[in-house]
Amino acid sequence: MAKKTKAEIRDRIAGLRKLDISRMYLNDFFHTWKESDDEIAAVFEVAEILRGLRENNISTKVFDSGLGISVFRDNSTRTRFSFASACNLLGLEVQDLDEKTSQIAHGETVRETANMVSFMADVIGIRDDMYIGKGYTYMKTVAEAVQDGFDQGVLEQRPTLVNLQCDIDHPTQSMADMLSVINYFGGVENLKGKKVAMTWAYSPSYGKPLSVPQGIIGLFTRFGMDVVLAHPEGYNVMPEIEEVAAANAAASGGSYKRVTSMEEAFEGADIVYPKSWAPFAVMEERTQLVGEGRFDELKALEKRCLENNAKFKDWTCTEELMKKTKDGKALYMHCLPADITGVSCKEGEVEASVFDRYLVPLYKEASYKPYVIAAMIMLAKFKDPAEILEKLLNADKDRILEA
Repeated sequence: MAKKTKAEIRDRIAGLRKLDISRMYLNDFFHTWKESDDEIAAVFEVAEILRGLRENNISTKVFDSGLGISVFRDNSTRTRFSFASACNLLGLEVQDLDEKTSQIAHGETVRETANMVSFMADVIGIRDDMYIGKGYTYMKTVAEAVQDGFDQGVLEQRPTLVNLQCDIDHPTQSMADMLSVINYFGGVENLKGKKVAMTWAYSPSYGKPLSVPQGIIGLFTRFGMDVVLAHPEGYNVMPEIEEVAAANAAASGGSYKRVTSMEEAFEGADIVYPKSWAPFAVMEERTQLVGEGRFDELKALEKRCLENNAKFKDWTCTEELMKKTKDGKALYMHCLPADITGVSCKEGEVEASVFDRYLVPLYKEASYKPYVIAAMIMLAKFKDPAEILEKLLNADKDRILEA
């Protein structure tokens, strides 16, 4: 990716001014399909501007003080560090809320905790993706609590919430993926008609969230692309998200369909995204077992699911399958970490030779996430982000002092 010139950054700021983003101010970012086309475009534009400023050694600190609170209820590497990087990029310090060492372990309520951690917080990033009907509900409860705290004068400012992955969507991932695709193909205008294969792939583990495939079909269908979801029988995603994908495709001039063959999905594809996930029905069952305290039954559910997974070991991204893609050169994508055959597991989502060939594009794909998160924060915290970004550009303050 070429370094942006200051003139190019100024042009992007001018483009940002043309977008209707008024609804994003003092609001939260939960699901991409709840945002307008202008609002999605604004996230991409601000992310590119922030990246351009940093490439030119220009400070992007827009906060002199303040906290970014991270709440990770599931394991994370890329998203955890991306959130920390995004907050630091804008001048916020990060404080991680560890539920095991906080008063939550002693019965503190969500509403109480939300206000206690928000006294000087400007943003709260939450990952809660393991249980259907729980993650997004938890985020909404936190959002309502801090809004009430602000309305009642408890909080001097209302922190914005950013969904760092819930049970429904993974917006920071799908938007980083899309921004990577836009740059890979040389602009959003070049995406129409591109075929995207979002396919299930075998993994020797169970219970991977649905939010990545749902995020991809829920966002990529907005760009006139031909999106194909492929999975074995029974590995369905949420039907309402497929409805979102179909509606997006109809509106954008693209298409959306579901197939039961990885080979069919890969045929002529410009982009392939082989990724394991648990069946929607399994995620529902696991959520019910946990909710009813039937923890002793979880092992039996896991055993049954792993046995079912094993029936589909041929659902893996191989060199032979890649040859079926457009000119045999489709862009391989993954949210990482991937289950790599012969490396991280005996048999997995992708052959090592395929994965290794795409290491650089995969790293570039991941590199957009901090800027996407920072853009979401800026658009929520500043009424006129274009004006703020122009001030940063004109100030031309060194991020790293140079002699």
